[in-house]
Order: sequence, then C-alpha cells, then structure tokens
Amino acid sequence: MTKKKRVLMIAYHFPPVRESSGIQRTLKFCTYLREYGWEPIVLTISPKAYVTTSPDQVKEIPENVIVERAFGLDTKRHLSIAGKHFRWMAQPDRWVSWWPGAVWTGMKMIQRYSPSAIMSTFPIATAHLIGLSLCKRSGLPWVADFRDSMTEPDYPRDPMTWKVQRKLEQEVVHHCTRAVFTTEPSRQMYAERYPDIPESRWSVIENGFDEENFRDAEAQLESNALGEPGQITLVHSGVLYPQERDPRPFFAALGKLKQSGDIDRNGLQIILRATGNDDHYRPMIAALDLDDIVRLEPVVPYRDALQEMLRADGLLLFQGSVCNHQIPAKIYEYYRAGRPILALADPAGITAGMLRKADVPDIVDMADAEKIADTMVRMLDALRKGRRQGVAPAIAANNSRRSRSAELAELLNKLIT
Repeated sequence: MTKKKRVLMIAYHFPPVRESSGIQRTLKFCTYLREYGWEPIVLTISPKAYVTTSPDQVKEIPENVIVERAFGLDTKRHLSIAGKHFRWMAQPDRWVSWWPGAVWTGMKMIQRYSPSAIMSTFPIATAHLIGLSLCKRSGLPWVADFRDSMTEPDYPRDPMTWKVQRKLEQEVVHHCTRAVFTTEPSRQMYAERYPDIPESRWSVIENGFDEENFRDAEAQLESNALGEPGQITLVHSGVLYPQERDPRPFFAALGKLKQSGDIDRNGLQIILRATGNDDHYRPMIAALDLDDIVRLEPVVPYRDALQEMLRADGLLLFQGSVCNHQIPAKIYEYYRAGRPILALADPAGITAGMLRKADVPDIVDMADAEKIADTMVRMLDALRKGRRQGVAPAIAANNSRRSRSAELAELLNKLIT
C-alpha cells in the first residue's frame, strides 16, 4: 500500500451485494478518495448475509484496496425456526451477528494498517454499532455517515427496534467526531434533536452519480427504443418501499386512465425494475387489470440498469411526504441519464424543491391519484410531441461521485489536524 493516509470504512452494502443503490456511496468513495490523499480499507460482512448478490460490480473495487469480510448472518433467513425468531435476535437489525466478528476483525485491521480515521455508514444500523465499538477501543476519530435519519417519531415502526435504534443513535452522535447526512434538512433535524451537540459536528455530503459507470454503459448502448414502435416506456429503477414510496395511488391513476381509454398497452409500458416487493405489488396490478401495461422486472447488473434508464422515454421517481427531508439516491443517476422525469413527490419536500431548481416540470403529489392521472396525461402528450427534455447536463455535472469524494477527503483532513 502507498504512504497515503488511511481510513477504515465499515459498510454492509459492498460488492457483491445487489440489494440497494446504497452500495454506490461506499464503493465510489473507495474509487476516488485515493485521488485526494486517502487510502480506504474496507470492513464489510460475509456475502452469505446478503439476500441478493451479483458479481457485476466486484470488478469495480479498486485494485489494491484491502477488503476484509467478517462473519455475519441474517437473523430472518438463517436463525429463524419455521419463519419465526425472537425480536431481540434482530436488534438493532437483522445483521447484529456481524458485530462481534467485525469488531475483532476491525481491531486487527487497525493494528496492522494504522488508519488515521474510522468511517461507518448507515444503513445498516449494526455498521454504526461496530464503528462505535472500534472508536471506543482505538481512540481514532470516527465519521458516522448516517445518510438519512436512523430514527423518526414513527420510524422504525416496530417499538422495540425504535427504542434500540434511538438509544444507539444517541450514543453515536455523542461519541462520533463527525456525523454526516445526505441532505441539509436531515442535518438540521439532528441538530435540533440534539441541541447539546456542537454545530461543528454536523456535516452534509450528498449522494451523486458516477461518470465512469455511465460512460461504460453508453459505450455499448443499443440505439433502439425500449418499447415497441409508438409505445412510450417509463422506468422506475430500484427499491419501491410500500410506505415511503407507496405506489398504490399511481396504480389507481393508471387504472382510471386505462378505463377512460387515455392509455393502453399499445401506447404505454411501465417498467418497475427491482422493486424488492414484487409479491406485494403483483396482486394490486392484477386487480386493476394493469398486467399488460405494468411490468415487474428483476434485478439486473448495474450497467444494464443504467442502459435501461438511458433508453427509456421517461423515468419515474417516488418519494412520500414521510421522507420530505430526504433525497432518493437514484435522483442523481436520473439527472445524468438525461431523460424526462415524472416525479411523484410531496411538493413541500426537499426532493420536489431540488427538481424544481433543475427545471423538472412534471412533479405531482405521490398520494393524489387524481392529480397523478392529470399530470400523466399532460406528460405523455408532451413526450409524444417531443416537448419534454431531461435535466440539463450542466446541472447534472455538479453532482458527481468524484466531487463528493473530494468533500469527504476535506472533512477527513480536518479531523486529523
């Protein structure tokens, strides 16, 4: 390894996991931090713990980056009997079995590689539990990358999980050297929640997109459209949470438009890629007779997912009012894809505000089926007439993963000086 300063990064989401776009944050920090004088070493979980894996992004782990995988299981899948387990076995989350082995492995890594700082990233909450333990044992400065909030008044919904995670959250913010969030409203919420913590402890580093991934996707991009001739294709790529991104009003709007004759399978197809909840949504789609318009599609390699975005006529974004202080990580990839966006988001939230600044015209309340139907009719008509454009390249360019890594390097430099 080089003589650069080292940071021990603790992350559940790391290749070969293929469960969440959250993998990109840690992976791209590992890719670009070295340009700014920092050498990452990674502590993650054994692949057995992942529900879904794919080798497609393993090759993106930079050469010579040290990755240690500590033993860990998924309580729900590995430690249940007849599908049931004691709730305390999944606190603060289902991967708490990762904690003992990760602390042991992490201390060995600290002794061997002498990192200057520790960084843990949420979700998963156990990653912060590991970071807390290593911080206490090593005395190293610790960056707790919350991304979004760990707890809110009604989240997590299970009372025991809420209590355990709120207690962990309190310990984290009082012991970490810096707490990092992906939006300013999240930072402000925590500053108000913990008024005894100095303002200097709170920071914001947004998510972003990776230019190299997009160039790779564009290099082998098929020129033909996704749909059949005359058919508009709208794509949502990524997890569609039943509460935070509830698509039921969207389905209701589609059902209404199909009944009125405004849409049919010849003119429109909707691709919901890797929702993570297909079994939950399939009966809803069938009940509204939308099977011929709405397609639930499985996880694909990351490059394929980007290519699908690039070839779509439009991109769907869901964000409910319960997440008004959060920005979906997918939005930055949508910016770079340059395709028109239909945003189903609370107009009062930060996501809608960000899209308005980017001159995205089609923004509608995710919970209002009537307004969704009206907005869709206008957008589909505009798409057919060539009157909808994606976010301007100049705006997208300000949101690269490389620039976010520069921000993290600057933060780390301040911690050790």
